[in-house]
Formats: sequence, structure tokens, C-alpha cells
Amino acid sequence: MRRTYVALAAALVLGPAACGGGGSYTTVADKIRNTGHVVVGTKWDQPSLGLKAGKGPPQGFDVDVARYIVDHLSGGREVDITWREAPSSAREALLQNGSVDLIAASYSITESRKPKVTFGGPYVIVRQDTLVRADDNRIKNVTDLKGKRICLAAGSNSYRRIVGSPPDGMLALPAELVHAADYSHCVRMLEAHELDAVSTENLALAGYAQREPGRFRLLNDPISVEKWGIGLKHGDAATCEAVNRAIDDMWRDGTATRLLRKWFGKTGVELPASRPDPEGCRSTVGTAPHRG
Repeated sequence: MRRTYVALAAALVLGPAACGGGGSYTTVADKIRNTGHVVVGTKWDQPSLGLKAGKGPPQGFDVDVARYIVDHLSGGREVDITWREAPSSAREALLQNGSVDLIAASYSITESRKPKVTFGGPYVIVRQDTLVRADDNRIKNVTDLKGKRICLAAGSNSYRRIVGSPPDGMLALPAELVHAADYSHCVRMLEAHELDAVSTENLALAGYAQREPGRFRLLNDPISVEKWGIGLKHGDAATCEAVNRAIDDMWRDGTATRLLRKWFGKTGVELPASRPDPEGCRSTVGTAPHRG
């Protein structure tokens, strides 16, 4: 069923341009300008980042960042955005098969992902922290995670920071890994006492804690810093550079700060205060083929 869905989504995305209904393009930036349409992948299950309820579009920080970038790439032209769910386990595949044009979904820029994904940004740098049950007094800092049950969300690398050794790992703590479909699943299992801790970027965890006050707590003991980028099909250097210019403007005009305060201002998490240095698009050669 998953393969069928992905294949159908790819056909829907690529079909209109291939048939000449929306103009020609060779990059995602071209597609936005020439067709007035783009497909954006976000999370649909993460409160305050990307959460979809009912028939409307998803809502959250990453969604608003994506809207800003698309508007910037269009030069102010009205653009029709189709939102698609981009769970961690499917992000690379969605980009590679053309089901989405870009992804804004708490997507950490890592060396292991760069051969498969071209990243614009980062648009924000966040800290990896850990969420536990509020009444679990056994865990006060990250070293207390030794021997505990830690969530492994499909497609995420966050667990490696705790159990692995450098370069991917930070702590090399022995722990029991409990598999979950995504971070919402992790949090439900945490609440049900089926695991002891969920560790990933603090903004993602703060959204869950904010949704259910008093049920969970953040350790506020950072493990690492993570760079969130805009995922593009590998090779699309032109769009990568355009995205970086959009991110510059987003921080310069105060939008990034406003959006962080809007979605996380009441969580107690220390918010990013400045534009991160861009990774650059140097590792990209040429442009990704988008048939128009």
C-alpha cells in the first residue's frame, strides 16, 4: 500500500508539468515561479512544528517557515501549496521519487544525509534534549539514561547521540532501544510507561510537553546541537542558494524570531536568537532534473 501511495503521489506531482499544463522548469525554484504550484513535505504529528488536524493544512513553526520560503522564491507571486506528510522514515524517498519538491520537517543536516539530500540552510540551530515523565525522579540528567528504555523513532538519528560513539554518538551509554513509528508514538509509549525517555530536538519535545502541561518534563541537559535544513532533491543547487537567501531575509526582517516566539515562547525553552551560518551548496553539482 505504501509503494502504491508513493507512486501515485509522484504521478500527481509530476504529471501536470510533463503534460505542459503549468510551464517548464528545471529546478524547484523554477517550478514555483513558472507554474505557481509546489508540493511541500512537513510533519503532521508534531505539535507546534507540523500538526494536521481535520481537513485544513498542517500548522506549526516548520509550516510557517516553508510558507515564507515559498513566498520568497516566488517573488511575491501567489503560489498554490500542496502539503504532504513527510515522516522521518520517508523523507529521502519522498524527495528522490518526486513526491515532494521540498521538505521542512525538523530535518537535521548530517554528513550521512548529504550524499542523498541537498540542504538549504540551516534555518535554525536547536539543541537535542530529553523528555521524561514528570513524576519519574530516577532521571535527572542524561547520564541517568544508562540502562533505561529509550525510544528509537523510525528514520531518526537522535538515539545515536545517546547510545553511540563519535562521530554520530556522544555518550555511548548502554540502553534498551524501543522502536516506534514516529515521535508521537514515542510520546504515547512514554506516557504508557512502555519506555523511559524520548530524546530529540528540544523544540519538538517542547511542543509535546506544552500540549499536555504537567505530564512531562524536559531535562534541560543538552546532548548536542542540531542544524535544521530545508531538504531538496540532491543536486538542486540553484534552489538551495535561493532558499539560503530567503532564510537570510527571514532572520533579517524579524520573521524567524516572531515565529519562534509564536510557537515556543511559552514553553520555557531557550530560543535561537540569530541566523545560523549557512552550510552552502558547494557539495552540489548541477541541478536536479525536473521535467517540464
